[in-house]
Amino acid sequence: MPSNQIPITEKFKGQFVASPEELKNKLSKIKAFVFDWDGVFNNGQKNENATSFFSEVDAMGTNLLRFNYFQRVHKIPYTAIISGENNSAAYTLAKREHFQAIYYGIKYKALALQHLCMTHHIKPEEVAFVFDDVLDLSMAAKCGLRIMVQRACNPLLVDFAVENNMVDYITAGDGQSHAVREAAELLMGLSDIYKFTIRARLDYTEEYIAYLQNRNKATTVCYTAQAADIVEKQL
Repeated sequence: MPSNQIPITEKFKGQFVASPEELKNKLSKIKAFVFDWDGVFNNGQKNENATSFFSEVDAMGTNLLRFNYFQRVHKIPYTAIISGENNSAAYTLAKREHFQAIYYGIKYKALALQHLCMTHHIKPEEVAFVFDDVLDLSMAAKCGLRIMVQRACNPLLVDFAVENNMVDYITAGDGQSHAVREAAELLMGLSDIYKFTIRARLDYTEEYIAYLQNRNKATTVCYTAQAADIVEKQL
């Protein structure tokens, strides 16, 4: 069988809680890509300054995913990081890649989701969320497409997320094994235009230049929790 006919369930070694057909239907409705930080872009470890890190492999994944969306919809998707902590590396990535927002110090992430949706007229079912831990579940339960980063240490938490309809795909790789890139590759694969995305990027086409020009217009806004409200505040 030619490689391009291999089912996506065989190319990706994670757990498909939802079928590829269901994931594709969910993806068709998505307008926003939202990422947790610790344990998603990294393994969750921090140095003495409470800083964690990110990989350029994952950063490229977020860029290709947004370009893939631009090719399909001809708009820049809303993209944000929502973290329970204040992390300078998360802000560095978000600002460099022109994500529209970073939410930090958010302990109840469903509140951030509500703010995001109200501010940008997006429905929860139009949000794709990549996450890894218990603080994320209040938000995952409401989002339209949910990708959970696996870790061998918490199989019962994974079971809980599955049993309570909080996840659609569980990555094969963990946070230090480029789970974000895996999530991006999966979603681009489901779009049916993966090869067009890669070809346009490597040829630096006019379409890709137009995407970059539009993407780079975004200025990253920082938000944090204050009592029961979400307020704008610089890191």
